[in-house]
Amino acid sequence: MNILIVDDSLVARTLLADMLNEAGYKDVILAGSMEEVFSIFCSQDPSICTLVDLVLLDIHLPGKDGIEGCRELKQNAQFHDVPVIIISGLDQVDNLESAFAAGAIDYLTKPPGRLELKVRVSSALKLKGEIDQRKARERELLELTAQLKEMNHELQLLSSRDGLTGIANRHAGNDFLSREWPRAIREQNDFSVIMLDIDYFKLYNDTHGHLQGDECLKKVAQALRRGIHRPADLLVRYGGEEFIVFLPDTKREGAFIVASALKSEVEAMQLHHGSSKASPYVTVSVGIASTIPDMNKPVEVLIDSADRALYRAKQEGRNRICITEDI
Repeated sequence: MNILIVDDSLVARTLLADMLNEAGYKDVILAGSMEEVFSIFCSQDPSICTLVDLVLLDIHLPGKDGIEGCRELKQNAQFHDVPVIIISGLDQVDNLESAFAAGAIDYLTKPPGRLELKVRVSSALKLKGEIDQRKARERELLELTAQLKEMNHELQLLSSRDGLTGIANRHAGNDFLSREWPRAIREQNDFSVIMLDIDYFKLYNDTHGHLQGDECLKKVAQALRRGIHRPADLLVRYGGEEFIVFLPDTKREGAFIVASALKSEVEAMQLHHGSSKASPYVTVSVGIASTIPDMNKPVEVLIDSADRALYRAKQEGRNRICITEDI
């Protein structure tokens, strides 16, 4: 425990130091003024302020007096929790109210008795220990809270991400629709859906193996992600080799532009497909549906329409885009 004694009288501060040493407190620091305190502790090495556990401060000092010094100490973040005991002469007791208002917790009159000094110092240091323990618990709680927040964030990401491809899963897609579809109804904005399916993916698995099939799904997901540029849009792995893109505030023409970009991104990979009847490379079939939502039209109607357009694209030979004209 480090105790700082601030008194302009060398005799007085030395006497206090001797009494504290006799009481078992060996780490005592002496200063003759507040200017010296701040010069020693805060100008040279601010971190040393944290080593002080108690300040015995004379109320009458040259330059800044003890009351002003106490106030400045309490305004210093490193001294904020350090207890201050004011030392005053019998003729200075009237100033104690100002000292307590400045942040002092106790006082001693000059010259203090050995027992009184020991008891007051012990009580103040006990208070400092309790403050330190509380601060430590608060830091631990803040750290645990931050860790818990991070864990919850990670769990949320895991629950909303497809484990293989890393893009949003169907659960995340449903959450997205629960927010965006009602908003589109309120604002009467166009809403489009793009549904994509990897062409002849079963044959790809049969030819290249399921491990390569998983790699193919990952690469297609990455390619589709590159084709999505608006933060408002959401790419979802809908199931198996099927993907879906939700496009709020997007008309049919805009959805076709996005779908074309997605299809081109997949083709640009030139991922070899030895069993495809549509191309030597991995391709996708695409269905598009668009509407202006209303209360009598659930979002499932729009998804079903995109699915029918996708089915038509497959029936017409795959590796193409089809649009539902009427929902």
